Order: sequence, then structure tokens, then C-alpha cells
Amino acid sequence: MDDKLIIAGREFNSRFILGSGKFSLNLINSVIKNADVEMITLALRRANTNGAGNILDFIPKNITLLPNTSGARTAAEAVRIARLARELGCGDFIKLEVINDSKYLMPDNFETIKATEILANEGFIVMPYMYPDLIAARQLANAGAATIMPLGAPIGSNKGLLTFEFIKILVDEISLPVIVDAGIGAPSQACQAMQSGVAAVMANTAIATSGNIALMAKSFKLAVEAGRLAYLSGLGRVLDYKAEASSPLTDFLED
Repeated sequence: MDDKLIIAGREFNSRFILGSGKFSLNLINSVIKNADVEMITLALRRANTNGAGNILDFIPKNITLLPNTSGARTAAEAVRIARLARELGCGDFIKLEVINDSKYLMPDNFETIKATEILANEGFIVMPYMYPDLIAARQLANAGAATIMPLGAPIGSNKGLLTFEFIKILVDEISLPVIVDAGIGAPSQACQAMQSGVAAVMANTAIATSGNIALMAKSFKLAVEAGRLAYLSGLGRVLDYKAEASSPLTDFLED
């Protein structure tokens, strides 16, 4: 089945995006292979050009880089980081993060919208991290975002899909790919997100803090694939307050 993730005209076979922030350099390549990802985030500070501890040396050349603007507190700071990433050769994809709340690390949707418009006009493929608010999502789409990336729960919390119902609204109302970013703590939660129709899932902390990082990376890969297949298949109906024989004497399903 030809079911590709398409972002700004670019095709990806994998719908699992890896966040690299918590991985040591010697683990990144192993995680990429086990998760079978085609896109990975990176913080600009890890992509130094001096050769010492450069994350770019540990990422296969066929992987699409998704530099993020982590640390930006305003639209202006985020734009500056994005431009630096492009100058370093990281490409046109940018994971836009604008966070000025140091306690809960909630994204600033207003500043994110401003930065999205500037960067989209400069030819960036902007993938903004956001709180799942429908009005903000529409404004991001109008500003030129290539996707929207609503949080499932606070960054690094592993609490799962606390915003699930709001994410489902975005899936129903926004024509852009919806990618769940932040908070997913288990493969089952990634599967649930994919079953709801989101285009992709990103994870970092759930894998990095697991007991077996390589095995957990593969678990997430399979969970994302299973959830996508379930969504495409169409989940079976749910009956309220009654049962139904699983092997009826009449009314068999047709081939």
C-alpha cells in the first residue's frame, strides 16, 4: 500500500519522527536504525562546525534533518536560530519552538504564529510546535505552516495524550498534517494517536529513559505502523450496554 507522509511535497515512508535531544552521540545511530526513521530533530548547539561532538557526524546522510529553535523565547529569536541552521547546511525544514514559560514549558502560540509567517515567506518548511488550540492552528495554517505539531502532554513528562480530544478536533478541522509532539510516554499511546488520524508521531524522552533504548525505538516504530493501519482500516463499531455473538448463525460477513 502506497501510504506516504507528505510534508510540503516531500515524501516519507516513516510516520515516526525521532527527537534527538536526550540521546548521547554514540546512541543516535542505533536508535535511528531500530526506529527506522527518516526524519530527526536536532538542537543547533549540537551541530557545531569544529568537529568535536558534532551530531551531524552521527546521523546518516539519507535522514532529513529537522533543526529546532529550542531556547527561543520570542519570534525574533526563533527566526534567528532558523536562519543559522540553514547557514550551517541543515536544510529548509525547521521545527519551530517558541517557549517563554520556564516552569511548564508551554509553547507561546502567538509568537509562534508570528515566526511562522516570517520563516514561511523565506522559504522554510515550518513545522510549529503548539498548544492544541483550533483558532491558533488555523492562524498557523494561514501563516504558511507546513504541518502543525500539537503537544500531547508537557515536554518530557511521558504522561501521554492529555490533550487527546483537542488533537482530534485539529485532525477533523485542519487540512495540514497533524503531528503529535511531546509527552507521549509509551508505544500504546503512539498507536492511539495514530488510530485517531494524526499524520505522524514524534518521541524522544519515552525512548531515551527506557530500560532498553534500541528495543523501545523498535517498539515505537511498530506501534506507529499499527496505529496507522488501524486508522486506514477503520476501527470496528462499539456497542453500548449490550453484547453480540462473535459467531452468529446468520448474517455472516461477505468476503
